[in-house]
Amino acid sequence: MKNSTVWPVLAFALSCATAQAADDVRVIRDFTDTVAPADQQAYEAGTRNFNQCLHQHGFKYHWTAWTHQTGDTYSYSYVSDPVPWASFDAMDAAVKACLGVIKSDVNPHLKSETSAFFRAMPEMTHMPKGMSMAPPPLIEVIYFRLKPGHEPIATFETVAKKIAAAAEKTQWPHYFQIGRVQDAGDGAPDFIVVLPAKSWADLGAEANPDLWKMVESVYGKSDADAMRKSLNAVTTQQSSHVDSYNAELSYIASGK
Repeated sequence: MKNSTVWPVLAFALSCATAQAADDVRVIRDFTDTVAPADQQAYEAGTRNFNQCLHQHGFKYHWTAWTHQTGDTYSYSYVSDPVPWASFDAMDAAVKACLGVIKSDVNPHLKSETSAFFRAMPEMTHMPKGMSMAPPPLIEVIYFRLKPGHEPIATFETVAKKIAAAAEKTQWPHYFQIGRVQDAGDGAPDFIVVLPAKSWADLGAEANPDLWKMVESVYGKSDADAMRKSLNAVTTQQSSHVDSYNAELSYIASGK
């Protein structure tokens, strides 16, 4: 997946969903905040105050914080664990006690905030078995925006499932997670791909074999070329950025 012309959140929380049954829907919520450089210190202090309030009120849902290292480097993303839709009703009720802290300590330092849901797609994900659930130091986050309509989405999902199956079959040592973007607003991508990395050297290393050579080894050159062509045909825009895990701004619920 690394450095591929076809593949450049969701964040690492998708790994939690790989053990779920295909019909057991898990969704991840993402909030991405952008701040002015002069407000960065105050914003981070406000976020720590908010997390402290959550702890004081026994908030039980874990959120992972990521600092954007490329793209807009004054952005932060907060990603929930993958949970059933009903859990967000409980979250909304539980967070009310700390909304005042957000309004007083966080919001004044925001330039903007966006939010989206990502549906975990374990059938399109390739992660090592028995992996540590600790967030990796870095993730490369890749967005795919497709042509309008049902067919491009169906094509992407079909090809992604075949790639994941080939990666599993060949025990390809390069891992990825895919999520379906939902309710993200106008101009949002349709799918998100996340590549975990232990370091910058790991993130920049060339895959061996590369993605399409791996796929070719399972399906043959003709089918691999056709899969690659079909992905290119339905994709209208692709972008990526790199995030680093921010333990200081993450919220780890008591007992986790």
